[in-house]
Amino acid sequence: MEVRLNKKPKNVTLIEGFPGIGLIGTISTEFLMEHMKFEQIGKIIFDDAPAIVAIHKGKIIEPLGIYYNKEKNMVIVHGLNMMYGNEWELSIAILELYTKLNAREVISIEGVGAQEQEIDESVKDGSVFYYTNTHAIELKMKHLALNKLQDGIIMGLTSALILKSGKIPLTCFFAKTHTKLPDSKAAAGIIMALDKYLGLAVDYEPLLKQAQEFEDKLKNILMKGKMASEIHEKKKLDYLG
Repeated sequence: MEVRLNKKPKNVTLIEGFPGIGLIGTISTEFLMEHMKFEQIGKIIFDDAPAIVAIHKGKIIEPLGIYYNKEKNMVIVHGLNMMYGNEWELSIAILELYTKLNAREVISIEGVGAQEQEIDESVKDGSVFYYTNTHAIELKMKHLALNKLQDGIIMGLTSALILKSGKIPLTCFFAKTHTKLPDSKAAAGIIMALDKYLGLAVDYEPLLKQAQEFEDKLKNILMKGKMASEIHEKKKLDYLG
């Protein structure tokens, strides 16, 4: 796995968002990139992954793209493929990016499964929780009245980052979500929490209004990616057998 950059801004806030329960990470980062001015500054190359790329509205969408917003000095790692089984390698790549950009902290966005009756009726009721390994950030979260995750099982990339981060400042935002995919309402809760934490001045309401459009777009891209992966595996098996 290789991190390739054509620009290296320093002292950035580094945010990662990948598919998971409810597609929370992917929806949240996609929304930020559509509503703030981001430029692509790099990508993560993983040679063992299928050679698949998505095209949407005539533009290539990188499976593992790295994007930069100058105004907020913020970098997003936006994933369309989770690459299950490779979370450790991916976490190492993100922590390598942290070092290359001399980032202030890493922010991970994730969904946590919940029963339908557990989901709050309003985004404002607080279905978003955080975890951090840094005392100063903990104090800031308390000041912002954000809720700490007290109990839960964390899996995938976020889990790998928690276990690998060591002394690197890491903050995780979790949204309660249904297992049904995707969940724009839960992602809107993440946007609201990030707005409080980072002062982004981004309105989460459009995400609720455009939920169906957002969900259809991501479902279409991910479905085509899944189909392409299956075709790739079938061709490999046919070749071997």
